[in-house]
Amino acid sequence: MNKPWSPQYLARWIGILLLISLAFGSFGEMVVPAQLMVAGNAAATASNILHHQTLFRLSLAAYMVEGLCDATLTALLYLLLRPAGRELALIALLMRIVSTAAFSAAEFSYFAALPIVRGADYLKAFPAGQLNALAMLQIRLYGTSGSVPTLFYAVALILIGRLVFVSGYLPRWLGALLMLAGLSVTFEMFAIVVAPDYASDFLLLPMIVGMLALALWLLIRGVDELRWQERNSDPSMNAAPF
Repeated sequence: MNKPWSPQYLARWIGILLLISLAFGSFGEMVVPAQLMVAGNAAATASNILHHQTLFRLSLAAYMVEGLCDATLTALLYLLLRPAGRELALIALLMRIVSTAAFSAAEFSYFAALPIVRGADYLKAFPAGQLNALAMLQIRLYGTSGSVPTLFYAVALILIGRLVFVSGYLPRWLGALLMLAGLSVTFEMFAIVVAPDYASDFLLLPMIVGMLALALWLLIRGVDELRWQERNSDPSMNAAPF
């Protein structure tokens, strides 16, 4: 019979996958778009994509790595945090599943810009200006449609922060930081849809700081294994009041 994974083993892998996810996600969703996209200029954006096709493809490949890490992290975070509150851990699990799946679908709107600017045979009926505008539209749709799955991710982050806060085997300050990060991203996603003038990428910084802090803590310090075992073995403690 296989031995169950220890909480320290879970913690180490979560830390590793978080760092990989942050690195590849930043490259695919921030670094490359910042280099290729020109706000309000469809022709310049299309030209950048056309002349840097490899970089554009690498950005999608980076997201694929991030998506694989996020899917694995969803399961590992559930296993690590379940003793702190089974119900909240399950809700966070479902929120992250929805987020990862929906964001994966939104990514194809982003990648659709490449065959458009390359002028596939079935698009010959459209002039270059219309193709450039269509490519820009696809990218804008990706940005807007990605806000909904990111909202699910943000709510899951709030729940994860709450579980960390009450767990007893991870520091309370770390849980508070994650909840603050989740609230900040939630506000940003609603702002994008309801009040774009108030949206700012700076509202995403607490999420990056929170996930980086979680990764480093789990890699360097890990969890209080004795406390984790106590909570895991006592059903009466597996409830985290919201």
